[in-house]
Amino acid sequence: MPMIRTTRRQMLGATSAAALLRFPPASLVAEAGEFHLAVATYSLRSFPRTQAIAMIQQLGIRHVSIKEFHLPYKSTPAERAAGRKEFEDAGLVIASGGVIYMQKNDEADVRFYFDYARDCGMPMIIAGATHETLPLIEKCVKEYNIRVAIHNHGPEDKFFPNPQAALKLIKNMDPRIGVCVDVGHTTRTGVDLIETIRACGSRLIDVHIKDLRDLRDAKSQCPVGDGAMPVAALFKELRRMKYQGLVALEYEIDAKDPMPGMTKSFAYMRGVLAGLKA
Repeated sequence: MPMIRTTRRQMLGATSAAALLRFPPASLVAEAGEFHLAVATYSLRSFPRTQAIAMIQQLGIRHVSIKEFHLPYKSTPAERAAGRKEFEDAGLVIASGGVIYMQKNDEADVRFYFDYARDCGMPMIIAGATHETLPLIEKCVKEYNIRVAIHNHGPEDKFFPNPQAALKLIKNMDPRIGVCVDVGHTTRTGVDLIETIRACGSRLIDVHIKDLRDLRDAKSQCPVGDGAMPVAALFKELRRMKYQGLVALEYEIDAKDPMPGMTKSFAYMRGVLAGLKA
């Protein structure tokens, strides 16, 4: 009879699966600890809002970062309020919106997106910004009291390829301006992920998580736990830092059938958190 080898990742997944049988999803969310696991609704871009909400509930997740697919920019204030209510009536917490691109050096354009975030009940904007729009963004942050997390998009991003590029420019800005570390895009620039997270300090206000089989190749994305991303080390550092924000799954593959991979990703992350607590 062949010997069956069980990897640490498989054990963590099994631990989470067992937990799912014993506890309702809401309890598992609470078990996430100091930070919350969340869904970036870009993951569900192929589905209308009502269906996306039902899928998030099925995952046992309460916190969401809403992409424009599910609350359109061009909607009226009344339509935005109705969309917000649909999320909230489902028991979901709207934590942010984005990525929202504010790359036109025009105050009216920047204000449009802050008005949108306010109407949608978003306390934070995950922003695609430029060096030139940062002063306008800071001005609106002070006026609207909406936080902004600058998102990095890897080697292809000429403005903010990694968090380090943003930190240099925002270090003396309003403390409500920080960074959203996209772990996949960050590792593709060749920097050390854990050192980067540590360097962000109090400016770390959001995290987008994904996994890559090859940490330098965007096309190698896979369910969290199946790749090379140092998830356990990441979560350990976030807990050490007493990070209070979101770790939002941004699942960019399997657009037409994302639930198997997303379910597997959350099971693995919950297993990692359970292991760290143990």
